[in-house]
Amino acid sequence: MRLVVDLNRCQGYAQCAFLAPDVFAMHGDEGLLYDPQAQDAHRERVAQAVAACPVQAILVDELDMAATAPGTLGGAARTGEASDG
Repeated sequence: MRLVVDLNRCQGYAQCAFLAPDVFAMHGDEGLLYDPQAQDAHRERVAQAVAACPVQAILVDELDMAATAPGTLGGAARTGEASDG
């Protein structure tokens, strides 16, 4: 699983380090260290960390996100259909 953290956006709230300590760690007061190639065994905790980030600074490869959030695309193609009525 590939991760990217926007370090310009990250404010050091450390929610990710609390929820997925095997992947994220704080270095000092504001510096974040993380494993950009996190193991699949940590997928659930990483998904929790992504959801908990107050500034949405954590990005997971799109293919990986689809695997962690099944059904999110279901029916989306039909919402834009127009009716002749």
